[in-house]
Amino acid sequence: MTRVLDQARREAPDVPAPLTALMAELDGLDRAGRIEQLVHWADEFAQVPPEVARPPFPEASRAARCESEAYVFARDRPDGTLGFHFAVESPHALSARAWAVILARTCSGQPLEQVARVSEEAIYGVFGRELSMGKEQGLLGMLDLVTRAARTRLAARRVLGTVEPK
Repeated sequence: MTRVLDQARREAPDVPAPLTALMAELDGLDRAGRIEQLVHWADEFAQVPPEVARPPFPEASRAARCESEAYVFARDRPDGTLGFHFAVESPHALSARAWAVILARTCSGQPLEQVARVSEEAIYGVFGRELSMGKEQGLLGMLDLVTRAARTRLAARRVLGTVEPK
């Protein structure tokens, strides 16, 4: 796992600090400890608040390739960052729920440039390399929507010539 974490740091040294810290925390756990922590986070999952989105959720917010029917919603925050909210339709989707909690906690409120740089290596840093192809694809789909939202906001700012709020 240390190799995965080191590779993630080399490839994207400017990812959100909370995500890097979370991966470092998990790096110190054995497989059983990692699974226990992921189940704990999955248990903490809360569906997207109704003031953000209500079912039926828009297809544009659905994570591609995700069998758990996960949806990602990005909302602008006053400080110029984004807040991320998630819906996961499958009640059995522990990995998708844990990943939603992790993304919400580590990417919400973080600089958009850093959120846009989060790579798939973060998934391996959290879950390890033992993921099934289907699970991996779903988690990638969720991450794609998060990073795309950050890139879209950054591109809009460049076009409009606005400055990043402090």
